Amino acid sequence: MNNETFELFFSILSVALLVGTLIILKARIFASRFSVAQSILDGFAPFARPLATAVATTCMLGSLYFSEIVNYKPCRLCWFQRSMMYPLAIILIIALIRGSKSIWKITVPLATIGGSISAYHWFLERFPNLDAGVCDVKVPCEFIWFEHFGFVTLPFMAFTGFLAVLVFTTLPTSQQTEQL
Repeated sequence: MNNETFELFFSILSVALLVGTLIILKARIFASRFSVAQSILDGFAPFARPLATAVATTCMLGSLYFSEIVNYKPCRLCWFQRSMMYPLAIILIIALIRGSKSIWKITVPLATIGGSISAYHWFLERFPNLDAGVCDVKVPCEFIWFEHFGFVTLPFMAFTGFLAVLVFTTLPTSQQTEQL
């Protein structure tokens, strides 16, 4: 397969992840008012943490593929995003294996910081004049390696990954809901 196929695959995966994450987020908001929303959450809860782990791991491996195999040089903001995503993936893998319940205490700060950086990076691609001096002249942050559907770029994919991890790892399980 060629590089364009992987770009399109990861772009489609990112949009699908965003749609799924927004559905879960909407269900969380309306769970107290609508039993259907609560049913969605109850059905999804057992898969939330394994899926968060899969998302973070896929993001990590995808970024390594694009930089190490395809040779897309990461900019400074890309490195900041990686410094949040890579530990997130490793921590989630370990937490999944060990069955840790309160992993959100670690994932929320990492995903929030990483998501904020990736959102800023995505806006910077659209509006280069927003640069606050963080970008390097050699590898400018506003350079877009590829774009699909008019908005999906590497920072957008990172943002959807961080958002999904944030939403999925903070989803209360049925046992936690009963204890509250």
